[in-house]
Amino acid sequence: MEVTFRMADRGDTPQILWFIRQLAEYERMADQVVADEATLERQIFDEKGAEVLFALEGDREVGFALFFHNFSTFLGRRGLYLEDLYVLPECRGRGYGKALLRRLAAIAAERGCGRMEWWCLDWNRPSIDFYKSLGAEPMDEWTVYRLTGDTLKNLAAEGR
Repeated sequence: MEVTFRMADRGDTPQILWFIRQLAEYERMADQVVADEATLERQIFDEKGAEVLFALEGDREVGFALFFHNFSTFLGRRGLYLEDLYVLPECRGRGYGKALLRRLAAIAAERGCGRMEWWCLDWNRPSIDFYKSLGAEPMDEWTVYRLTGDTLKNLAAEGR
């Protein structure tokens, strides 16, 4: 397997949305995808809210990773947060996922990041086993909290 990489550009927005929808289908969350091309283009390319890395087999995109930077106050430096990682089903088991994570780790190191993090669904045993095989450690002592929809809007209104 010869894998190459390329960073997405504005013209890749439809492909990014397609990958997001494929991932959502795999994660049983397709009904939660409300992103559209215009929003993604603005958020990723105009506002620089995230970056996308494609894994290529020849000229074909076979996997993608969407990531952005967060910040660790304890480390005093930014980190790389992997929001999405997806490899086409017919290409799994060929090393593309590992290659994407290696490339992301290299990007994190090149940018002076103190760590690289991501979430994984508790039921996704194949991915959990894969991540652990790379030396990733689960953060079991942490619980993720989220505000969305009306709850977020109501709290925001109280802060104005």
